[in-house]
This record gives sequence, C-alpha cells and structure tokens, in this order.
Amino acid sequence: MFSLLSQIIQLQTHHIKEVPTRLEKEKLRDFAQLDLRHEVAKLTHSISVFTEGILMMKTTLVGIIKIDPKQLLEDGIRKELVCQVASALHNGIMFNPKAKQSELMSKLEILGAKMDGFVRSFEYIQDYVDIHGLKIWQEEVSRIINYNMEQECNSFLRTKVHDWQSVYQSTTIPIPKFPAVDNSINFMGRLVREILRITDPKNTSYIDQMKTWYDNKTRLEVMDLKVFSRMQQSLGTYGLTGLDRLLCFMMVRELQKFLSVIERGVLRDKAWLEMFGSFMKSLNPVKGLISNPSKLYPTYMTKAAKMWPPFVTLVLKVGQMQLLRRQIANELNFSCKFDSKFLASALQNTNHALLADIEAHYQDPTKPYPKEQNPLMYEFASYLECAGICNPLNKIYITTKRLPYFSLFTFLFVISQLHKLQYLKSVGSMVLKLPKDPLDGPPFVVGVLSLLKQFHSENTDQFLALLGQYVRSMVEFAAGSGKATELPPEVTTVLSFLDDFIYYAGLPRQMIESHIPAYIFDEFKSNCQQ
Repeated sequence: MFSLLSQIIQLQTHHIKEVPTRLEKEKLRDFAQLDLRHEVAKLTHSISVFTEGILMMKTTLVGIIKIDPKQLLEDGIRKELVCQVASALHNGIMFNPKAKQSELMSKLEILGAKMDGFVRSFEYIQDYVDIHGLKIWQEEVSRIINYNMEQECNSFLRTKVHDWQSVYQSTTIPIPKFPAVDNSINFMGRLVREILRITDPKNTSYIDQMKTWYDNKTRLEVMDLKVFSRMQQSLGTYGLTGLDRLLCFMMVRELQKFLSVIERGVLRDKAWLEMFGSFMKSLNPVKGLISNPSKLYPTYMTKAAKMWPPFVTLVLKVGQMQLLRRQIANELNFSCKFDSKFLASALQNTNHALLADIEAHYQDPTKPYPKEQNPLMYEFASYLECAGICNPLNKIYITTKRLPYFSLFTFLFVISQLHKLQYLKSVGSMVLKLPKDPLDGPPFVVGVLSLLKQFHSENTDQFLALLGQYVRSMVEFAAGSGKATELPPEVTTVLSFLDDFIYYAGLPRQMIESHIPAYIFDEFKSNCQQ
C-alpha cells in the first residue's frame, strides 16, 4: 500500500501539473495529462481496495492485546509519512561549504516542491482510506521539526533532553535519527548556520528599507524576504518558529560570552577600572560640556583600543541574529494575517486587553493581576510568538547583575568603532567606510541595543546622555575654533547611530532631544554624503 502511495506522491509532485483557476481552452489538452491521471486513478483504486479489506476486519484480540485494524492502518500511514518527510528534510537541507554561491534558495525550492507534493497526495488520498489526512500531516510534520529543534538545542543546554524524555519522540511511530554531516546535529542546525554564514556582517551589508543583505564586494543580493517566505512554504510555521527558538539559544550563548569576557577581562583588572574611573571624573557633570574634547576622547579611545576586537565580534553576531529574528517574526505575522485573520485579530486584541489590565494593576494594585500559578501569560506568549506578534529587540534573554561603569564602557566602545562607518543618504543607513574594517551599521546598532536591554534601563539613559555630551562638546569645540562651517564627521556618525538606535528601539525622539538640541538633530542629514 505504501509503495503505491509513494508512486502517487511521485506523480503528483513531479509529473502532474496543477490546473490554474483560469485556463485558455487551447492549453486544456496540455493540462489534461489523461494518461498520468489514469495511472493515478488505477493506483488510487488499488489503495482503496487494500483499505476496504483492512477496514472490514473487526477488532480482534491477540492474547490480551486488542488490535483495532483502523488504528493499525493509521499508525502505519503515520510511520511511513514520518520516514518519508524526515528523509526529505535530512537530504534536502545539506549545503556544500565550498560552493561560491549559496545553495539556500535552490535547496528550499526543491524541498518546498517535495513537501507540497506530500500535502497534495495526502489531501487526495484521505477520502479513499478514510483518514484525516491534513490533521495527520500537521501533527507529524510539527513533531518531526520540534524534535529536531529540541535535539539541536541540546548542544546549548547543560541538562540534555534524551530521546526517552522527549515529548515529541514516540516508540510506536519513531522519528528516525540521521548521522551528523557537519558541526550541526541535524537539518535545523545546518539551515540556521547556513543563513548565519551567508549574512555574516563582516562580508555583507544589511539595508533595512529593502530588508535585504548585499555582498560587500560584488554588491549583489545575498538574502531577502523571499527566502523567509520560501522557508514558510517548505517548513511551515513550525519550521520558522523552530529556527527562531534556535537563534534565541545561540544569542543567549553569545550574550553570556560577552558577560564572561567583560567580567573576567575588564572588571577584574584594576588598571581598567582606574582608567574608567578617571574618564568618568573628566566627563562629570554629564549635562555640561568638555572643554577640550578633541584631546580627551581620543586619549581614552587609544588606551582602550586593544580591548575591543572580541566585543565587536560578539555584538555583531547578536545584532545579526536579532535582525534575522525580526524577519522571521514579520513572515510569521504576515502568514498568520493572510491564512487565519480571525486568529490574528483575536490574539492582537487579547494581547492589548491583557497589557491594559496589567498597566491598570500597576497604577492601582487593588485591580486583578494573573497569579504565579496562572498559566495564562506563559501559554499566551507562545501563541503570540508563533503568530509573529512580538518584537525580538525588546526581549530580555539573560539575567544580569549591576556592572560598574557599564554605560561608560558601552559609550567608549561605540565611539571607538563609529569611525569605521559612514552615513549614506541614498541608502538611509550607515555602511562600512573601508573594506579592511569589516563592520556593518544595522547589526552593530541592534547588537548594542540588545546588549543594553539586558541591563537596567538607567544604563541606556546614561549611555544616551554620554553620547549627547559628546555631540554637544564636539559641536561647541568646532564652532569655537571658527574654522568649521558644518558638523564634524565624528558628530555626523554619532547622530546617525542615534537615529538608527531610536528607530530600532522604538523610542520617542524626545529622549534624544533631552540630551541634544533638536536643531542639530534635524540638520545633520544635510551634511551626509550623497
């Protein structure tokens, strides 16, 4: 029976053309494909004869074990489906690391065609074998993807989830395990690492208006929104949410690395702490101006130059993953609104109502608030993430303790790196200035923002205040010298950074204007390169 079903899948996937809703009568013969359809009808008849024979059997006892023929048939179909789909995913998502151009899009197209063939064949055959084809498909595919995602995430966990502990693995219908072909455990890891490889901030530039990554050397598109829609077609919502969760685990590891490096390498060194202490004394009060900024800032930037390389790599990785998570959330939200608009509306309205109740509770503690035992918040959050109704940039991923001079450290880190970037008005973003300094603007801004989000909000306020003092001092110094007729380039890049920062953070512009006069902020774009 399953060999016949595999023949139907082969014909439906590779040979029979799907008839469009509108068709010219001259092309009717081309789409008829009578011989192929006759072959499918013969195979379907053979399957229905087999099925009829099985379903006519009565429930019997073999010893003390009760055997239900219908359940036996359904379990057999599920088992074969799991083997076929797991094999297609394993073989379909393999990449050649030596390939000059990424194979991602072509692999996803082939996989999408295969999965579409499976779905159409199941929808076609379900009435002939008396099963709920679409229900079985969704249950088993989600189980396969969630199981593989869980196994891939094991590499980030101290306590591993073994097969016998997994809620997705089954003894009756086991999900097959394949040997690893690279550093990844299975196809989920291979897919995520391929996406991270081709969107590496050191080799590509991300343009937010286009939602596209471009190669720095060839200026060609590397990845755009079509890739995420193709992933939605081939892996479904489960696949995209699995990728999103795997990126979260990777990001947590990078943030933990950042913390360990700063705590062990910087904050335990008395020389660094003394340097930050003297720098802070020179800057106080932050609301005031620095008398000689052209000497003070470069002096401390030079002293700290050796410290930055590991931090730059970690911040760029975090920013890159956050931008990918934004794209995934965008695709999930679009498909949710398109395929199930009532669910999207219900989730959106429930979310607004729940947030309004929580805000009301904080203003008046006598009003109700979900108790710790109430699973509402936790379970509802998973629905929102699957529907893409979330902002990854506002999330807290790790618990942190108060670090001395953290806002000053971040400020010095940012102004030390901004000289590698320049603002292009035609692009509407910061791009790398020289190929020898591989640094992309948006991942850098988003990485810094995500880092600050892990700490108390007062660190962000202090960070913005220090950048505001830098801008005011540099503008005042340039005006006092009497030579400059426009904003210094250092000021332009900082203002551009702040512009992107408040855009990605969703902050009101008034937050910046409390530290920098509004006319400076309005004027800076006229001095940017065309």
